[in-house]
Parts: sequence; structure tokens; C-alpha cells
Amino acid sequence: MILSIDDARALIHSCMVAIGHPAAEADIISDHLIDCELRGLSFGGLPRALSVVERIHATPTPRKPIEIVKESPVSAALDGGDQVGYLVAHRATEIALKKARATGIAVVTANQTWYTGMFSYYLEKITAAGFMGLVAGSGGRRVAPHGGSEGRFSTNPIAFGFPSEGTPIIWDIGTSAIMLGEVVLAERMGELLPEGLAFAPDGNPTRDPTAALAGAFAVWGGHKGSGLALVVQLLGMMSGASAAPPKLRDCGFFMLLVDPKLLTDADDYAQRVCAFANDLRSTRPLDPTRPVRVPFERSVAEREKRRARNKIEVTDQIYEALKAVAAGA
Repeated sequence: MILSIDDARALIHSCMVAIGHPAAEADIISDHLIDCELRGLSFGGLPRALSVVERIHATPTPRKPIEIVKESPVSAALDGGDQVGYLVAHRATEIALKKARATGIAVVTANQTWYTGMFSYYLEKITAAGFMGLVAGSGGRRVAPHGGSEGRFSTNPIAFGFPSEGTPIIWDIGTSAIMLGEVVLAERMGELLPEGLAFAPDGNPTRDPTAALAGAFAVWGGHKGSGLALVVQLLGMMSGASAAPPKLRDCGFFMLLVDPKLLTDADDYAQRVCAFANDLRSTRPLDPTRPVRVPFERSVAEREKRRARNKIEVTDQIYEALKAVAAGA
């Protein structure tokens, strides 16, 4: 099924309203999911909307309002009220930007949330405002540490963003070898996972996404990635989140903003970041057909191409399921 961008956005919006979100919240969620689609991360787009619907339908307790439980001039700790993370992280970003504009630095955390999406989405707003940002998120036991086959980490994304005179430099990764959304989509579509990315509950390697969801994903980057995953888990726990929460519940969210002008001339820093990015791009490539790239520029280029085409592709299975939700079925 091929949809226009507006039609895809309207479909997500209708689904979010159908499961109880006010229109303004549905706008926030649909904007994030459409940005995933436009940047080529389709598992985090329309299929993720269906996962949000399923998670809310499977939760017997009602969501609570997002609440600030602890605050200072430079910090805030949020209780997400079991709201979807697109809303919680949006609120955290707003608070962090306000505090950083006033003081030059801000640290904001949140717990009791789930599905916070692409951290680069928030960092694009943060760098556009002139700030450096760090975002990290923890969650339930899905990823085995290096040398093990049982889940101890979440997929534990971490991202850094730096303002630039040109395109910002944003590095956004998950510390698992495969992301949750990719495994869920593979299960939904009846597809196998690539080799070497997951373990079944008995500890044996598996390509079966259902077995992987019941077992564990492999960590990214061997012992180095495992160490980074540990750091992310500890940062997420600073929100008050559990070290081992139930899956898709009580994820931890950590955000740090710094105004470069606290330390240097902010305009000069942005110019130097841009010059350094250009220097990286000028590196002699191993393959002349594949020039060296700077993180985030692929996403920006892909988004512009897809906007120009005004087409979002979704499988018939996902489309029909979302249409049924939007219709109240």
C-alpha cells in the first residue's frame, strides 16, 4: 500500500485518537512516527503505531498525567504516568530547553514510560536551539551482556547532538545488535532475523523473532558495546526507573543539555563543528563510490528525498490493522 505523507499522518492520528489520546497528543505522536518513516526507519513508523495500540489495549490500569516530582533551576525529574514515551520525552525536551535557555545547562529525567522513539528527533530540536545534547534510555531485560545469553540490558539507545553552522552532528545508536521494533515487525510479518543477533530462551542462537522476544538480543560491539549498554542502563536508572523493570514499562529517560557559550564562543564553536565535519567528509575513502559521511546527514538526505516523492509504503497487513483501529473496530 502506498500512502501520501498526509494520509499516513492522518491514519496514525486517527488511531491515536481512537485509543484515547487528545488531538494535540496525537499530533505529537504522529509527527514522530512520520519522521521515522521519512528517514527510512519504517519499523518505527506505521508499524510502531500498531504496537502502541496493542500496548495500550493490553494495559489494564489507566494512564496518569505526566508529573514533575522533583525540580531545581537546572533539573527536573518526571513521572511519566505510564504514558507513551513520545509524549513524555516531548515534555522533557520542552522543560530542558526552557531551563537551558535560562541557566545554560539542564538535566531532565523521566521514568514510568515506554517507546520513546528516535532520540535524534529530540536532539534535532535541541541542536537547532544552539545546545549540545545527550540522551540515553534504559528499560526491561532484552539484551544479553557480552559473553552471556540472558537479557540484562534493554536495547539502551544513546545519542549525542552538537550544533553546527551546517547540518548538526547527531549520533544516535542502540546498544543492541538489533532494535526491538525490527524484531516485532519481523514477527508480525513472519520473517526470520539475520544470523547472530538473538538467543532463544534456552540460550541457543535463533533467527525466530518470537523466540528472540522470549529470549534475548545480542549486544552491539562486543565487550565495548556491552560496557556502553551498562552505562546507559545506569543513566536511565538515575530517573528512578528500576534496574530490571517489566518489558515495555518503567523505562528510564535521561537528557542533558549544555549551552556552548558557558565554555566558549558559541558562534565560533558552531563554525568549528561545521569545519570539522567538512574535514571528515574530505577523508580519502576506502571505496571511491562510498564517500565518508558524518552522522545524521544520511537521515536528512533521505527525509528530503521521501518528502519530494510524497510516498510512504506500508504493508497491506499493517495498513488494514490500523484502518480497523481508526474505525473503532
